[in-house]
Amino acid sequence: MPTWSDFLPGGPAASALDAGQGGLAGAEPEALPGRSGRGGARGEAGAGTAHLEGRAGGDMEDGVLKEGFLVKRGHIVHNWKVRWFILQQNTLLYYKLEGGRKVTPPKGQILLDGCTITCPCLEYENRPFLIKLKTRTATEYFLEACSREERDAWAFEITGAIHAGQPGKVQQLHLLKNSFKLPPHLSLHRIVDKMHDSGSGIRPCLNMEQGSTYKKTFIGSSLVDWLISNSFAANRLEAVTLASVLMEENFLRPVGARSTGAIRSGDLAEQFLDDSTALYTFAESYKKKTSPKEEISLSTMELSGTVVKQGYLAKQGHKRKNWKVRRFVLRKDPAFLHYYDPSKDENRPVGGFSLRGSLVSALEDNGVPTGVKGNVQGNLFKVITKDDTHYYIQASTKAERAEWIEAIKKDRNMWQKRTKDTREGQRKQKQWK
Repeated sequence: MPTWSDFLPGGPAASALDAGQGGLAGAEPEALPGRSGRGGARGEAGAGTAHLEGRAGGDMEDGVLKEGFLVKRGHIVHNWKVRWFILQQNTLLYYKLEGGRKVTPPKGQILLDGCTITCPCLEYENRPFLIKLKTRTATEYFLEACSREERDAWAFEITGAIHAGQPGKVQQLHLLKNSFKLPPHLSLHRIVDKMHDSGSGIRPCLNMEQGSTYKKTFIGSSLVDWLISNSFAANRLEAVTLASVLMEENFLRPVGARSTGAIRSGDLAEQFLDDSTALYTFAESYKKKTSPKEEISLSTMELSGTVVKQGYLAKQGHKRKNWKVRRFVLRKDPAFLHYYDPSKDENRPVGGFSLRGSLVSALEDNGVPTGVKGNVQGNLFKVITKDDTHYYIQASTKAERAEWIEAIKKDRNMWQKRTKDTREGQRKQKQWK
């Protein structure tokens, strides 16, 4: 069954959508004074700031299809910076952030007429959630989301916006939006951990292809056999699709001409080859690259929990009280909240804390709360840790704030109950002895 990604350039259904090859994109507002996309961006004219009142994709109020945080690669200096993006029918606007708010006018805009989109984009090994937009004038934009789900949601909406002038093709796209999904219980990290098991996992070895020798590789058909034998897939088609997702998520890497050529296919189920001549290896990003000092300062235990929620949030610094966007990851068993610097390639937290004994609450919009700097009231919440450290965090919307508070409370309560039950069990064991 085809998926929405089949309709991206290079996909088997691309000709059916007949992506346009005209238009302009990539110009900064200074180069295009007074121009904007159809529908108009809120606050595009004039100076000042505006609240980050993001709405879910598909809300057509003010011509906005989707908005939120993405990490963008710079054009001249290839550094990565968080920007607030607003998607309209033919324009993708992006804004700088100050104090957790977007600053108007927009920093730049991408006109989508004639753009092509690549998703997944495998050009950066340490950034698996990338989307690449290429304009008619060959300007390339690399945009990173906080998760695979968010990346695919952006790619879907952008693809629809590119074809906004062709209602029939947009309708086709919507019919295919949910045509392929992994089972909700399936954990890619669990599969990869099992693959690395010394006793029952995949054993990379020396292989040859077209006269070249490759170390620490395995063949495609052997991985398909392994996925089926370990009950991760019911048949070879499911196993090939699952292996393609593992490669798409940067757990596996193709090696040699045969497997590398296959990833150009637009069909997810054809990107991995069930073949005894196609070679693959574990992606380098999976290997730990931390020094002994770093391993001591960051407990392996606190990063071992299952990820239950992640996303971009603005956080106030403890010393300088400035606001910066961070990628927050909430884990359970044990319950920890870590945050990452999205501008860095390394996937290592810059901070985090245990939720055991913590308190979390919303900060209402009745003035700037004590401890918060700047005019940033709105969508704020506070986490107080067991050692009385206060974290001030700002979500993009009130709904998002409510979701984070609920998830943190649920995670914390579950961890505290489990700890209490464990202690009670230990106490009873001592009594019986």
